[in-house]
Amino acid sequence: MLRLSELRLPLDHPADALPAAIARRLGIAADDLLSVNVFKRSYDARKSHSLSFIYIVDVETRNETALLKKFADDLHVKPTPDMEYHFVGKAPAHVANRPLVIGFGPCGIFAALILAQMGFRPIVLERGKAVRERTQDTWGLWRKNTLNPESNVQFGEGGAGTFSDGKLYSQIKDPKHYGRKVLTEFVKAGAPAEILYVSKPHIGTFRLVGMVETMRAEICALGGEIHFQQRVTDILIEDGHVRGVKTASGDEFHSNHVVLALGHSARDTFEMLHERGVFMEAKPFSVGFRIEHPQSLIDKARLGPHAGHPLLGAADYKLVHHAANGRAVYSFCMCPGGTVVAATSEPNRVVTNGMSQYSRNERNANAGIVVGITPEDFPGTGPLAGIELQRQLESRAFELGGGTYEAPAQLVGDFLQGRPSAKLGSVEPSYKPGVRLGDLATALPDYAIAAIREAIPAFDRQIKGFNLPDAVLTGVETRTSSPLRITRGEDFQSLNVKGLYPAGEGAGYAGGILSAGVDGIRVAEAVATDLLKPV
Repeated sequence: MLRLSELRLPLDHPADALPAAIARRLGIAADDLLSVNVFKRSYDARKSHSLSFIYIVDVETRNETALLKKFADDLHVKPTPDMEYHFVGKAPAHVANRPLVIGFGPCGIFAALILAQMGFRPIVLERGKAVRERTQDTWGLWRKNTLNPESNVQFGEGGAGTFSDGKLYSQIKDPKHYGRKVLTEFVKAGAPAEILYVSKPHIGTFRLVGMVETMRAEICALGGEIHFQQRVTDILIEDGHVRGVKTASGDEFHSNHVVLALGHSARDTFEMLHERGVFMEAKPFSVGFRIEHPQSLIDKARLGPHAGHPLLGAADYKLVHHAANGRAVYSFCMCPGGTVVAATSEPNRVVTNGMSQYSRNERNANAGIVVGITPEDFPGTGPLAGIELQRQLESRAFELGGGTYEAPAQLVGDFLQGRPSAKLGSVEPSYKPGVRLGDLATALPDYAIAAIREAIPAFDRQIKGFNLPDAVLTGVETRTSSPLRITRGEDFQSLNVKGLYPAGEGAGYAGGILSAGVDGIRVAEAVATDLLKPV
């Protein structure tokens, strides 16, 4: 097959326009084009007055050898690369030492799925509940101000990505096309087929719930086991090699291969691993607020006269500003047509995140507006110092919100002028259990407040109306990524504990559903390769 790129067609082109454009591009007759598969469809929003779709397609034609010779110097006509997933091996008939996977978020799901598909019958331990029970507990915080510390936005089947926009794109380098494997498995589990070709695929919370259950069922059908409400409280290490784990229920699970697919909020587990001497180090992350605008404002600014077009959907954005004080401010986890959600996992703390459904049809757009911080900013030293800063900021947000899990909030106009907000304007905040208006100046360190105040007017030069006085800031966003890294070597194992495989967001090796899934595949391959070594 041939892969053609940079094929441009008008936004409202008819279905037969694409095959005709391909035939013209290759200079062949229409009946010489045997099949067409859209690999990627995107659009460039920088020229909103003249939007067009940009296609990458895989085509089957007659005389492909002659066409490749004809277009040998054309970068946009090449052989279609092999993007099929290839397993590193198959398990023997009887696996004496089954691998353990700790955590069942995107990373843990794909680590377990790949190991199961290779025949290694993994055992998964998840501290939270199955996804539907977990959803009920999460709604308990949003609707009744009642937090379950073991079952919430952060903990439970599906991980934190279940209550998000469900973004399925990443900027990671992926030469082996593991991302394609992730997307293919999602489609098999019930995701819409369009995630395989749209430029910024997403799923949304409700669809993720059913997909996670389907993937769990496949792992179990292949001989794997999933144990819920099994919080790991200790790790068994003997002569520098992992031998298993203990859980809060008193159970012990023995294995020489343990995948640590922890989320970025598994603070008690990080503390336990640190006490046991597992090597880890502090790493940078970001803190800030959620900002909400009318989605119609973002659509108009980004898509111009094409705002509301059904094939384009709700518009998104990605913004960066380098402030005068040396801090980088950027938009994080932008959720078109979504809501701001309560995302704490610890009592008496407030954390925000963003979430969208597949339809993205809520009235507001929201995004994190966050400031980069480094270990030099943390209170104290050591690998756990970033967690202490997060806890300080989250506790302060709880206090500013009135101590009821309501979140502190402020109108953008008041924030920029340095005055407290007393009443809402035209933008109704979506955060549940609710917001308490006031002054956010003490919710973050002074350098972060100064950088955000400088960034918002700068962002308005890119998106007209971004500094809308009635737009709402809600605090705080602290869990943008893990505040530490459980460092691993080239064999994907811990630097000082053999058989321990740190993976995904919590270990500092991913950021988002797709990259976490990819890392789960890479680590599963490393585990399988070690298990398949001759004894």
